[in-house]
Amino acid sequence: MDFKVGEVIKMKKKHPCGANEWKLLRVGMDFRLQCMKCGREVMVPRKLVEKNFRGYISQDV
Repeated sequence: MDFKVGEVIKMKKKHPCGANEWKLLRVGMDFRLQCMKCGREVMVPRKLVEKNFRGYISQDV
């Protein structure tokens, strides 16, 4: 999969705040994601992101 920094993606599982939309801040072997509702940032392995990815919300290209 080809992900780019700045894209907003939808994930399968929800964040504890209730949102499942995330902004990509870093792309590589690990992804840094920012929750679009509460602003919390998390680091997630690429394999987990690709497994739980459900679609693009917006693409900044």
